[in-house]
Amino acid sequence: MKGLLKKAKSKITSFFNDEAELLATGRLLSNQQYNLEFKNIKDYEFKIFSQFGDDGIIQYLIKNLDIKNKTFIEFGIEDYMESNTRFLMMNDNWSGFIIDGSKDSINSIKNRKWYWKYDLCCLDEFITKENINELLHKSGFRDMGLLHIDIDGVDYHVFEALDLSVLNPSIIILEYNSVFGSERAITVPYDKSFIRNNKHFSNLYFGASLKALTLLANKKGYSLIESNSAGNNAFFVRNDLLTSKIVAKEVCDVYVQSKFRESRNINGKLNFYNFEDRVKAIKGQKVINTINSCLEDF
Repeated sequence: MKGLLKKAKSKITSFFNDEAELLATGRLLSNQQYNLEFKNIKDYEFKIFSQFGDDGIIQYLIKNLDIKNKTFIEFGIEDYMESNTRFLMMNDNWSGFIIDGSKDSINSIKNRKWYWKYDLCCLDEFITKENINELLHKSGFRDMGLLHIDIDGVDYHVFEALDLSVLNPSIIILEYNSVFGSERAITVPYDKSFIRNNKHFSNLYFGASLKALTLLANKKGYSLIESNSAGNNAFFVRNDLLTSKIVAKEVCDVYVQSKFRESRNINGKLNFYNFEDRVKAIKGQKVINTINSCLEDF
């Protein structure tokens, strides 16, 4: 028994040492950005806790934007181990408000050894367009720094329903479905109980195209400024904060055809489809044209 306990303690110590090393590495990478002069924001990417290189893009943006309050909201975070705001919280000491539909995930976050160190509020709620404003009002944030929407489902409809007049975020990160392409402004139809892997076995029928999200963001006073190099997250900045370094871009200049292969077969197993096969897998599924509100075939 003592041997087992010793091994368990060793694993725990190793985990926290690894996390400390990650944070130290991230801090070095973040500070290094001050000495770099890349023309493409993607070149500032690095990954600490984000799924892809979003940590680096966020660090670059907060260095080059006049952000009033160091606060963030992120929802669809699962257990928060892999997220776009965790490094922002732990490296830059931002205050946060996070939401996930799983009570187990939220309890897991609250039991983390580091939870007491930061100003982080967690909420377990399944997000819909009907409850989004009430939920985010609980944060108490005004003129906040960053908002990240990533619920792998009806993101467009939730974003459309979201009242930004009080939150007024400087930066918005929206997940887009690269499989939907760059030319059409489309989204999955609204379903308040939408769960991605239940809607279509392929796991590819969700969310909205980059064009649809960009047109909606434009209406709300935000400009598309970049996508990460993986082709799943797009970055928007409030129009009054744009600078000579951070400028509005067109969808055709920002869209990235994703290469990650998350599609699944009818038995729920990864099938590692290339992009063309992923497109074929959801051909004929119903989508809404967000320009004319008509139901169309993908």
